[in-house]
Amino acid sequence: MATCEARWIGSRERAHALLSAIEADDPEMFTAEITNLTDNRAVLTISVTADNIASLQSTMDDLLACLSAAEVSLDAIQG
Repeated sequence: MATCEARWIGSRERAHALLSAIEADDPEMFTAEITNLTDNRAVLTISVTADNIASLQSTMDDLLACLSAAEVSLDAIQG
């Protein structure tokens, strides 16, 4: 069994937008949680558990690519 966790810290609004971007992408392959901080900031935590390292890497690669694309899109929209 292999596990991995990624954390992103930023605005609550962006955390929810990023989570929305990955929820449709195999939601049974990971868990995600948003924890509110102070000053309209939040932590988006994504956890993946897989049977082996190769599957873990593949899933994390897909999620991180999706998050990256969503973040670039948000930057373009928000200027």
